[in-house]
Amino acid sequence: MGRVSRFWRWVTAGVLCTAVAVAAELPLAPAPRAVVTEPEVAPPPVEVAERAPEVAPAPRAADDMAREVAEVAPAPRAVAGPPEPALAPAAAAFPVAPPALPSLVPPPASGPVAAPAPQPPILPVVAADPMAAPAGAAQPPAKLPDVAPAAPRDTTQGPLDRLLEPMTPRPAVLPGPDGVPDGTPVAAYTYPPAAGFAGPSGVTPRSGANAEFETVEDRWRIGFPEWDRYGKGAPRVFDYPYRIGRVYDPFNQNVLKGDYPIYGQHTFFTFTGLTSTLFEGRSLPTATTPFESTARPNTLDFFGRPGQFVYSQLVSLSFDLKHGDASFKPDDWRVKLNPVLNINSLSVQELAVINPDVRKGTIRNRSFLALQEAFVEYKLADLSPQYDFLSIRAGNQQFNSDFRGFIFSDINKGVRLFGNYDGNRTQFNLAYFRQWEKDTNSQLNTFRDRDQNIFIANVFRQDFLFPGFTAEASVHFNNDNPDFLFDRNGFLARPDPVGVFQPHKVNAFYLGLAGEGHIGRYNVSSVFYWALGRDTRNPIAGTQQAISAQLATLELSYDRDWARFRLSGMYQSGDGNPNNGVATGFDGIIDQTNFGGEFSFFRRNRIPLFGVGLVNDQSNYVNLRSSRIQGQSNFVNPGLWLAGAGVDFDITPRFRIVNNANALLFDKTAVLETFTFQGDIDRFLGTDLSSGIEWRPRLNNNAIILVGASALIPGSGFRAIYNKRDERVDPLLSLFTEVIFQF
Repeated sequence: MGRVSRFWRWVTAGVLCTAVAVAAELPLAPAPRAVVTEPEVAPPPVEVAERAPEVAPAPRAADDMAREVAEVAPAPRAVAGPPEPALAPAAAAFPVAPPALPSLVPPPASGPVAAPAPQPPILPVVAADPMAAPAGAAQPPAKLPDVAPAAPRDTTQGPLDRLLEPMTPRPAVLPGPDGVPDGTPVAAYTYPPAAGFAGPSGVTPRSGANAEFETVEDRWRIGFPEWDRYGKGAPRVFDYPYRIGRVYDPFNQNVLKGDYPIYGQHTFFTFTGLTSTLFEGRSLPTATTPFESTARPNTLDFFGRPGQFVYSQLVSLSFDLKHGDASFKPDDWRVKLNPVLNINSLSVQELAVINPDVRKGTIRNRSFLALQEAFVEYKLADLSPQYDFLSIRAGNQQFNSDFRGFIFSDINKGVRLFGNYDGNRTQFNLAYFRQWEKDTNSQLNTFRDRDQNIFIANVFRQDFLFPGFTAEASVHFNNDNPDFLFDRNGFLARPDPVGVFQPHKVNAFYLGLAGEGHIGRYNVSSVFYWALGRDTRNPIAGTQQAISAQLATLELSYDRDWARFRLSGMYQSGDGNPNNGVATGFDGIIDQTNFGGEFSFFRRNRIPLFGVGLVNDQSNYVNLRSSRIQGQSNFVNPGLWLAGAGVDFDITPRFRIVNNANALLFDKTAVLETFTFQGDIDRFLGTDLSSGIEWRPRLNNNAIILVGASALIPGSGFRAIYNKRDERVDPLLSLFTEVIFQF
């Protein structure tokens, strides 16, 4: 027995040392959680005899066991229940204490070992004890208590449960049939407001809610929580996202600017308010009317003082209602109204400028209210899965027939069929316009019909030959019927007050090719037009004319950092013989040319010459036409050559400087010599210099301030036409400021 006692002391000491070492390596069990969200259950009982029959030996006598002790190593573990790998899922789901160590110490006489009550379930370990079995007695296998199977874990909790966590202290409940809450809880949230000014939602949820979700069908008004992006308390001077806007705030998202639907999820409304204020002082050749009366006595020169001052105030309101999906697909339908008010004033230094009646003085004040755009648009069909479409628009509408407005650029009444194809790489237009008469001073539409019909068809192809380069092919037809019109100031507008000035018809076709875009790093803009047709009685030629005239332009520019360098050239064919029955001077229909410099004096101003314009405002054509907006096209004209260079500097994102210089030459001078009854007029018209700044204080187009200065230095050809007695013609100057605010 002494050997047996020593043996058990060694075994006991070894077990204690092993337990201490193992406990030092395992983490301590955390404190029990205060809230238990799931019932704690144990796996089903397992028969000891089924899992480990080797640990239930037959009863033996103590003397027999003593004889075998010397041959016994540490007793084999008798483990009841599933093996350790089966514990991994439960251990991963619950914090547990270290598992019980297998031991040779006999368990209590009661048999199975139960898990402690406050701990999560641990699979019990049962050891067979030969010392506890009485001699000659048989012991049945030990069994675990019956326990229900484990419930599945709720996987909605954890990192993905942000939208399921109630953010209000007390959840709401669903109302019953009688309107009284029936006690069924629903998910309750504190919804962050939508960015900007979203207005009330017009979408009613079609499905219900429960304790896990609440239906939100207005996908446009999903808000974002406040975010102090820079940690500065969100001052107004910083660009912070998710700002709350106001109804009068156009800088952030606004339901009145089409950022949110005004009804349902597909009907948008856009309101645009614009005010433009222009102040311009300029000098232009001005006749003195010496045979009637002059502003100053004893004035002998035919051309008098050139000073003029112009003030113009434009107020425009636009109401645009459309049904679609914002910019993601074309509009299904659209309705737009655009009333415009213009107030203008002109002050000059000579008589018979504002009116042929010299008694009207030298100051003219006018105001005019017009309905510019007023149209209805409807999508006829979808042409492909890429949202290619075919739509029709009828009413007063803006249309520019090419990239730079060389032939037709106007707002007038008409019908237009338009659409795109091939994933928007091809766009097309088929349009018919029946012109309204224009107001003389504001250039806005009246409600008086003009007997003029215009047909336009064009097609654009993107990435033509080069990525980023768009090509256009077009056909225009102008049917301008005979008419007789005095403008609002009392001057004859149709026919032109030159030559025979008899009413006549102009039928002209324009065949054109144009391109706009970039080829590599070079920006390219080009145009070629050929005009063909017939003029029944041209005022200058006095006879019927066959029309055959050409126009060609080319602009190349190169961007380097914050500077753009430009070279431009233009050829407008002129008529070298006004008496041969063929009119070869080119002219547009109602052009608004964007070429040759944004602030160019020659393009911005009408230079009068004996009742017509040598050139008209917003145009580069030397066409001897009474008015760009009310006169008829004149194909018996001198034509023009223009060679220009310019450079633009983007000093800052807010501040841009535009500089340009053009050399101007007449293409032919025979028409001028016939018109002015003088010979040997030189082709050099002059040099046009211009410079201007564009300032956008808010980094957008809601506020733009333009300041420009330009000069036309007369050449020998210009001096020959506008000469004085001392043969000195001063440079023509212009200084203007325009302030534009837009909501």
